[in-house]
Formats: sequence, structure tokens, C-alpha cells
Amino acid sequence: MTYIIKGAGLSIEDVVNVARHNQKVELDADALKRIIKCRAMLERKIDAHETMYGVNTGIGEFSEVVLNDDQVKEFQKYLIYNHAAGIGDAMPLEYVRGAMLGRINVHAHGNSGIRPEITQTLVNMLNKGVTPYVCQKGSVGASGDLAPMSQIALLLMGEGKAYYKGELLEGGEAMERAGIEIPGLQARDGLGTINGSNVLTAMSALFIYDANRWLKQAEIGAAMSLEALKANMKPYTKKLHEARGFNGAIRSAEAINKMVAGGDLKEERVDHKVQDAYSMRSTPQVIGAAHDALAYARSQVEIELNGVGDNPIFFPDEDLALSGANFQGTPVSLPMDMAGIAITMISVLSERRMNRLNNPALSVGLPAFLTKGAGMFSGLMLSQYTADMQIVEQKILSAPASIQSIPAAADQEDFVSMGMNTAIKNFQILDNAYGVLGIEMMAAAQALDFREYKFGKGVSKAKETIRKYVDFLDVDRPLYSDHNAMKELVKSGEILEEVEKEVGSLG
Repeated sequence: MTYIIKGAGLSIEDVVNVARHNQKVELDADALKRIIKCRAMLERKIDAHETMYGVNTGIGEFSEVVLNDDQVKEFQKYLIYNHAAGIGDAMPLEYVRGAMLGRINVHAHGNSGIRPEITQTLVNMLNKGVTPYVCQKGSVGASGDLAPMSQIALLLMGEGKAYYKGELLEGGEAMERAGIEIPGLQARDGLGTINGSNVLTAMSALFIYDANRWLKQAEIGAAMSLEALKANMKPYTKKLHEARGFNGAIRSAEAINKMVAGGDLKEERVDHKVQDAYSMRSTPQVIGAAHDALAYARSQVEIELNGVGDNPIFFPDEDLALSGANFQGTPVSLPMDMAGIAITMISVLSERRMNRLNNPALSVGLPAFLTKGAGMFSGLMLSQYTADMQIVEQKILSAPASIQSIPAAADQEDFVSMGMNTAIKNFQILDNAYGVLGIEMMAAAQALDFREYKFGKGVSKAKETIRKYVDFLDVDRPLYSDHNAMKELVKSGEILEEVEKEVGSLG
């Protein structure tokens, strides 16, 4: 089904569908009318020689330099050349596709002053699979993601490079093979293509989607460990969390209760302590806080996805052009810093439960390091080392980027969001989180194999899914293959999907 781009209603799931799963898109007819109307206004102002930032003036420190008519025609080309100044490896294609979708949605408001041919060319590129080659680093998140967006804009001149059907080609050749006409850049077209935080916002949308799925799997891992550790499940009573009122905690407690429902532990047929350690009894409060943090981050990202992130902004009905700072990435980078911290926090909690599974003083009768041959065998002793290393890296990466501004452009741009740094490190945090949680789940499955009581339906299904990829550790073997298999299993979401088939949605 084709996604209709209207300038409103673009959700994180829509970004995932278009950017990751190549859903086709179409520009709404009313949006096209708005774009045409705004462009007509801009051209009247250009003809009247009205001074407008980035149209007939330079940019940044050069904003007071007024361009003559000939310079206006050439300026957009040199603007893109100058700003295509990234560095490093190529971005994943889904980041670039997500940024293109977000930029089209900005144009659909009819406040950017670009020609409709520019927007339609971006639509055609998405639909025909022409994805610009974009360096991962270079943006400071204000004035938008100028460096990466400029590598996208190069294609509008038939320049740069792009991926097409799995091959990296010169930009003009990629467009020609796909049958896309090159529109060129006229007044305003270049700046109107690049002057927003579209890359970091697209990356943040993809991260939130993946992080939410990871959090639900963190609840699955928690439930497995709780069953193996003979936890007291009364702290998971819904009424307890409703009394405090945090939505995330209520949701998390309900998810974990679904996992253990039908098992002997939940049915009070297994002895347990009156009160467990914090890593066991406060899981709903902690994972719940992460859910609430992600929910806030989602709200801010979706506002940005559907807002007019541009400069200047044109209002045709009032014949008005306003220059401001709607490109500033801070409204996204600040909540996204918090989102990354939330994933690190839950990884720390996961490792603490894994520690209890390994430690014979804390594991309620499980063998030391979950091995039958203690002394000869070391079991999962070293798995904890691997988890710990990843968590330390997560903690280092959790320093907020949104407070790390370095002035640029001769202090004209003296506060920037560093939101691209946030977006990049969040995916690094999440990559480690897949490994940490995979190790807890592997340890929990090992521990459950030592228990002889009945487990909840969800826990049983999770363990069954894990056992398709990682065998019980009877005698020591190299564990790196198991660790990597578990990391990929968590990343794939297969455990989550199998469990939700069994017990219903976890939230």
C-alpha cells in the first residue's frame, strides 16, 4: 500500500516502512498545490528584489552579503558543494531514505519555497531505489543536518554518488538508469533541501522503533530470570503500580505477568523469599521508566517529523517570509540522549540479574556459574565478563551529546545541538544492548534447565526459541558463537514475535 505524504500524520512506523521496507510513497495532491503556491510567492519576491536569507543573500556569517541576479542563479550549486563536507563511512541506506521521506514531508506543508520538481524528484528517488551515498559524520545538528543532506542534494544536480540495485554509481548514472529526470537547482532549491534536522530525526525514529522492541524483550529476559531465581511475584501485582501511577511501570508489570502466567511460580507452588533484591523486585519500575522515556522521545520525534523544519519559512497567505532557527536539532537531541541512557540503564539491570544466576550465594540453589562440573568447567563465568565490557562501553556512550556544543561559522552559529552525535551513539548503545540481553537470556535458559517446576507459557516459549539456536551448556565449549547467535536472535526480534503469538501483545 502506498504511503501518501501530506505534511502531517507521519509516524515512526511509517518511517520504518518506507526507510527499511521500501514502501512506495506519493505526494498528496493538496500538498503539491501548497508547494506551487509558495513557490509562486517566492518568485514574486525575487523579482521584486526583496532581501531573503539564503535566497539572494549568503548564509551563516555571510548572511549580510546580498547577491546580484546572476549570483542568485549560481549560489545554490555552490551552497551544496560547500556543505557536502562530511567524512567517514557511508550511512546505512535506511537512514538516508528516512531523511528523504522527512524532507518531503517538510516540503508538503508548502512553507519552503522550493520548486515542486525538487520534491517530486525526491519522491521518485525513494520509489525507484536511488539512494544517495552519504557520509555518516559531519553534521552538528544545526543549521539542520547540512553536510549529509547536501550529499542528497548533489543528486538533484546529477552529481555525487548513489546506490542503485545494489551498486554504487556516479549520481548522474544512477538517476539515468532509474529513469529519473535531473531537475537542477534554482533559487532557494538547495537550501530548501538541506536546512533541517532530517537525518538525525530519521535515525531517531528508527532507533525508537528498535529500542521499543528491545525493551519488550528485556521484559522477556527478566521473566525468564525471575522464574529461574524463584522470585516473589507479588511486587508485579498491577494494583501496586496503579497506586503509584506511572504508565510504564503498569505496562511492564503486566507484560512480565503475561510471561509467567500459568507457571508454578505465579501460582504460588514454588517457595520464595518474602522480599527479593532490587534487580528482581523493581524491574517494572525501572523498565517502566525506560518505557516512559521512550514514549516522550517518540512524541518529540513525531512532532519534528511533521513540523516545518526549515529556514527561512514562507507564509503565502500573509505574503510573509520569516527567518529563524526551526532547523535547530535540540528538541530531538535532548530527549534522544535520555532514550539512549534508558537503554543503558536497562542493560545494567539485565546484567545484575545475570550475575545472580551465576553466583551460587544468590541463585537459590543453582550450580555455580550454571555448570554441572564446577572446577573442571567454568560454565558461564566468562559470559559475564563479555556483558560487563559492553555495559562499560554503553556507559561511556551515555554521556549526553546535547550539551557538547562547539561554536561554528565565526560564532554566527554559536550554539548547535550535536544531535547527530546522539543519533550515532544511540545505535552503538543499542548494538551493545542486544549482546547484553542475549547473554542474560542464554544464562536464564541454562538456569531454567536446572529447575524442575512448570514455567509460564511465555517463559517456556522464549526458552524453546532460544534452544533452536543455542544448546544447553553441558560441558565447556567456546562461547563466542553462542554469544553472537544470541545477539543476532535478540536483534531479529524472533523471541518477541514467538512469545507474542503465545501470550498476546506485551505492550
